Amino acid sequence: MDKTLKGEGAADIPFGVSQVLNGNKSNSPRNYILRITREEWFRQVFSIKKYFPGVPRRWEPGGVILLVRKAEKGDSFVGYGVLGEFVKKDDLPEDKKQECEKMGWKGVLVFNKLYRFEPPLPIKETVLSGLKARGRCLHGYPLTEDQVNSILRTAKEKTVLQEV
Repeated sequence: MDKTLKGEGAADIPFGVSQVLNGNKSNSPRNYILRITREEWFRQVFSIKKYFPGVPRRWEPGGVILLVRKAEKGDSFVGYGVLGEFVKKDDLPEDKKQECEKMGWKGVLVFNKLYRFEPPLPIKETVLSGLKARGRCLHGYPLTEDQVNSILRTAKEKTVLQEV
């Protein structure tokens, strides 16, 4: 399902993001790339709308998290989510807390909105094409509102956005 928001200032950005990105830039949430390395975690993020990050960041509600995975054409965006909340590992149930400690995770990101790109969008076809960071260096990479807007516009042109 391709839900988009149209109208003045929205620039056809997928629903759930334009209200985040058109706000006051100084108070805007932080946006990041997360690189998913394992098939199991890739399936999990789209089935339960949660991700367990190992990188410490200032995870804020409303932040846009772009998901990256290695694909045929190199590292590619496979989707994005709008962050609902970050639950620190100490605030999780005991079994999840132990799993986080074992795996080196900081907690769990819970997405309000989650979209998948079909087919994946190669990073080299976006505004980040000249970025020196590659592979694992992309994990936790911060993005500006302009970069997120540009990536999502390119995704809308070249992929089908499916709400999960």
